[in-house]
Amino acid sequence: MLIYITKRTLLILMPGILTLNMAAAQEAKKIDSYMQRAHQFGLFSGNIEVLEHNKVIYKKSLGFIDATKQVPLTDQYRFHIGSIAKEFSAVGIMMLKEQGKLNLEDKVSKYIAGLPAWSDMVSIKNLLQYTSGLPDLNWKTVNGDADNWKALQKLEKLDAEPGTHYAYNNNNNFLQKAIIAKVSGMAFNDFVQQNILIPAGMNASLVDPTDQDPLVAKSYNNNGKQDTMFYPITGWVAVTTDDFKKWSDVIAEYKLISPESTRKILYPFGPDEQAGLGHGTMEGNILKTHVHDGMNANYQALLDADFNKGRTIILLSNNKQNNVYTLNDALQAILDGKPYDMPVKSFLNENKKQLDTMSARQILSLFNTLKLEDPKEYGFNQSATLNEVGYYLLENGRITDATAIFKHNTLLFPKDGNVYDSLGEAYYKQGDKANAMINYKKSLKLSPDSQNAKNIIAKLEKSL
Repeated sequence: MLIYITKRTLLILMPGILTLNMAAAQEAKKIDSYMQRAHQFGLFSGNIEVLEHNKVIYKKSLGFIDATKQVPLTDQYRFHIGSIAKEFSAVGIMMLKEQGKLNLEDKVSKYIAGLPAWSDMVSIKNLLQYTSGLPDLNWKTVNGDADNWKALQKLEKLDAEPGTHYAYNNNNNFLQKAIIAKVSGMAFNDFVQQNILIPAGMNASLVDPTDQDPLVAKSYNNNGKQDTMFYPITGWVAVTTDDFKKWSDVIAEYKLISPESTRKILYPFGPDEQAGLGHGTMEGNILKTHVHDGMNANYQALLDADFNKGRTIILLSNNKQNNVYTLNDALQAILDGKPYDMPVKSFLNENKKQLDTMSARQILSLFNTLKLEDPKEYGFNQSATLNEVGYYLLENGRITDATAIFKHNTLLFPKDGNVYDSLGEAYYKQGDKANAMINYKKSLKLSPDSQNAKNIIAKLEKSL
């Protein structure tokens, strides 16, 4: 009788299993087509892993281990994950708190001697929330932990009163690591290895890999220039996609810290800001979502986990294109059975050398010429195409040209709140607060849920 019921149950379940497997196979095929095209157009080089219903449905290595482009990547390669590595220090702090070895209200001066009077005001909680008032590292002068200690020892005044102002920067994380080392009696890297990576089963991961370590992907830019493995401050974890998934599970299953501790480093100081774990949501003691992105040199990474769906998307790149969220949006649409746009060539990347020598007017002339020749080639129907150019110009200090590009984009996409947000940002950086206010208000009218626009408008109202 038992055997009969088991067989009958299997027969009943098999159609559902087959349907699920067929759907996963179709999704994987679409994802592969999308990612192969993205790679072909130079929009992604790295490793990707996608899970649906807690099963790996797609796992691929696309690209090469370094700028020579001689050796293909495999899933055994480790990648730096930028600011996502700050999760390890945030979790480390909460582990020590749960052990009764520190309190979040403790001041920095309790653990770190030799710093100015501001260390009596800044709490560990401030460091976790990026509300310490500390300025960011001076990346031009800091060439090691010792240099940064000297800079902190010379710092006479904070940028803001602790607990009043959010400012995302690496000095908050730097001091978290120092406190962990002091309290644990171990070097931060050793603490992470012994207390986090090994218990999590992340056996492939490394802290501060060097050029001598095998199976570490090297990052490089679009001109083929490879980055060095040296970073101004230490304590950065490099992971494989498999280890990254293990880390996501460790957080969701509370294997290292409690739900209460997780909540404290998941929810940020304010809307559209980051906490120790990036972003996420909880219902009671159940972690529902966990999203975090990071970049360092030409590495870029994204973890997007939706535990309700059993869905996780992991992107690790060693050739940053600033598009991990664009890729993620398309992959989410594929999995949800929704429409999505296939990748197109990047107007910026394909024409960057010319754009570097052109004025905004000349850039727009080239844009319009290419649009007439082949309207589909560069995704001219997407506001992101020119927005990408505008932000590239902003990053290179060409604020006036960037403003002109963003302004033209608002003419092309007058119903897109994001393009007005970008134009508002350019005006804001110019110091033109009146025009910044006008465009942020337009952005908010078109995108009423834009917390960024709300925040900037509030700041502008105080200063105008």
